[in-house]
This record gives sequence, structure tokens and C-alpha cells, in this order.
Amino acid sequence: MRLLLLEDDAILGAGLRDFLIADGHAVDWCRRVSETEALRHEPYDALLVDWQLPDGSGLDWVRGRRRAGDRTPVLLLTARDRLDDRIQGLDSGADDYLVKPFAPEELSARIRAVRRRSAGSAEPVLRFGPVVLDLAARSATLHGVPADLTAREWALAEALALRAGRIVDKPQLESLVLGLDGELASNALEVHISSIRRKLGREFIETIRGMGYRVPK
Repeated sequence: MRLLLLEDDAILGAGLRDFLIADGHAVDWCRRVSETEALRHEPYDALLVDWQLPDGSGLDWVRGRRRAGDRTPVLLLTARDRLDDRIQGLDSGADDYLVKPFAPEELSARIRAVRRRSAGSAEPVLRFGPVVLDLAARSATLHGVPADLTAREWALAEALALRAGRIVDKPQLESLVLGLDGELASNALEVHISSIRRKLGREFIETIRGMGYRVPK
């Protein structure tokens, strides 16, 4: 998944970024609200937001995104642990609320949970005919047989599966998989898509000519 981390603490932010990247995610890390303006139109699977930031309130930032129609899942990360703080955070548009300090493994599990709920599934697995993707285990099977996807192939399959039924164009798909710092060779995306089809069947990913790719619901 591609994640936006809005956290001003240098040690915590670096630690979370490194953990989440090692966990297979693309992470863009901002330390101020103002830094997110340039990323306003970038696609993300989830937003990880600290409440108190040097130049504003993360909660106000979330409210603004919601008013603008952004439905991206939000996890609020904060040291505020009072009941009324939690209620305020959730009522302001956050999908989950995590009190610092927390284990990064728990954050990773909560990211998976809110993202699959937003995709319309309460289960940790997504099923597309004979293809099953286990988001927690980061594994795929075809007719019950494990498919040996590379890390990049998994990231592509996951990005499309979480948007099942929607067409995802090439620039957006590359952005979701790589974040701001990555780069693919000109035909690398097509090569990875072809490899996924060999392992999971041609029907798993449709090519919509001139528009992009889609996993049928």
C-alpha cells in the first residue's frame, strides 16, 4: 500500500517509515501540514496523522480532507488518551485512533483492517473467483495453490484488488506502488502485470485499452 505519514517527531517518524517500508509499503513522510499541500492530489491507501504538528492541527487537516470529499482511510496517531479526545478524533473523520506509544506491528495491522473495510471486506482475505489474496500474510493462491509473487508483483496485485471494479491508470498505479521516490523502467509495469497474469490467470487483471487496468469484482 501507499501511505502518507504526517508526523513531526524525527525519531518516531523515521522509525515508522522504515518499519512500514520493510513491511512492504510505499511511504511518503511529511513533518508539517504545509508539506502535504504538494501531495494533495496524490493517491494513498491510508493516511497516518499525528494530532499536534508544528504548524497546525492534524485533526483540522483531516476535517478539511473530509469536507473536500476525500474518503481515504485515516488513522490518528496521538498521545491524547482521554475518552473525549478519542470521541472527538473519530467524530472528526478518523477511521481509527492509536495512542502513543504503540507497537508498529499493531499500526500495520490496523492499516490493513481500515483499508480492507474501505474496500468493502471485513475479512483479511479478498476473493476473486479462483484467486485469493491474503492481505495479512501478503500471499496469493490460485485454485488453492500458492502463487510465488515477487514483492513488486504483490504490491501491484494488492493495489488493484483494493480498488476492484475501478480502472487504475498507469501513472496512478505506479504512484501507489512506488510512492514519490521510486521509478519504474518504461515497460516494467507491463512486464510485472504479465507475470502476475501467468501466476494468477489472465482473467485476474483486465487491460482497459487507453485507460489502464482493472481487477473485476
